[in-house]
Amino acid sequence: MSEDTKIAFVAGRASHGSGAHEHPGGCQFLADMINRHVEGVEAKVHLSWPTDKTTFDDISALAIYSDGGQGHPILPHLEQVSDLAKRGTGLVMMHYAIEVPKGDAGDHFVTWVGGYFETHYSVNPHWIAEFTDYPNHPIAHGLKPFEMDDEWYYHMRFSDDMKGVTPILSSIAPESTLTRPDGPHSGNPHVRSSVAKGEAQHLGWCIERPDGGRGVGFTGGHYHKNWGHEQMRKFMLNSILWAAKVDIPVEGIETPEPTAEELDTYI
Repeated sequence: MSEDTKIAFVAGRASHGSGAHEHPGGCQFLADMINRHVEGVEAKVHLSWPTDKTTFDDISALAIYSDGGQGHPILPHLEQVSDLAKRGTGLVMMHYAIEVPKGDAGDHFVTWVGGYFETHYSVNPHWIAEFTDYPNHPIAHGLKPFEMDDEWYYHMRFSDDMKGVTPILSSIAPESTLTRPDGPHSGNPHVRSSVAKGEAQHLGWCIERPDGGRGVGFTGGHYHKNWGHEQMRKFMLNSILWAAKVDIPVEGIETPEPTAEELDTYI
């Protein structure tokens, strides 16, 4: 691994409280895991978008964990991120950060990370997703079957025919996830049809872009405590480092399991 590999996190504010959407804490925890346990890689957390546009000039990957939609921190900086992507910079969007408005921002996300949460098409229920099979891909290195209770967004708007997109975490969403009335985040005819057909919903995926860069989308990450789960943590660390073009060992990125008290120090 190159000693020059740098990864930047942009953390939104902690917007929910009670251990949910702990964006600064989650970013700092993941960055610390990288800095302590992955040689030759430096991860740095930014609590707001840097005003100095040169801050990201030497990074290999940018990971964003924040609120999304109309308040997504990336929206005023689409041109800057587009320039980064053209240089081959990896891009990773976690949880609510995978949602941007339909149109220009959504089109950028399809290009950069393969897909995004589109209102009136995607949904955001809380449910227990089960993951049993993984593709032959570096992000899946070391992953074992697991299940996790989270706010798993699903039925993303992907590129046409999933072109270039490799699903890593996929699960069958039960009909109980669609008990809410139709709305911008709660249900729609498209997702109801998909669930009725028993189609797999892709909750973590990646893309290798024509510009040479890599992108990752992940819809979980609502609860801060879930970073304590070995498989969840390994998937996210594998993803971020793969996006930065770091070689992922066959056992995946291994880190010690934090206690609940240790995780709470990041909140």
